Amino acid sequence: MSEWDGLGKFLIFLGVLFALMGALLILMGKVPSLGGGSGWLGKLPGDILIKRDNFTFYFPLTTSVLISVVVSLLLYLLSLFLRR
Repeated sequence: MSEWDGLGKFLIFLGVLFALMGALLILMGKVPSLGGGSGWLGKLPGDILIKRDNFTFYFPLTTSVLISVVVSLLLYLLSLFLRR
């Protein structure tokens, strides 16, 4: 195993990561809540929304946890792929 193998794997990882981010940006317009419409993402049970007269507070707690779990699972699977 040469000293360049680690760099090569890292560059492949970055390429896959950029490709996934590009695909995500393309698909964002197709998800209604991210494209400006009213969809389910961001309006899950557990997302906090407080509306007052001159004040609105929104914290997508459940959506953040869901996205975190999905991204963590994808990175875990990618790390298993890169170990081989």
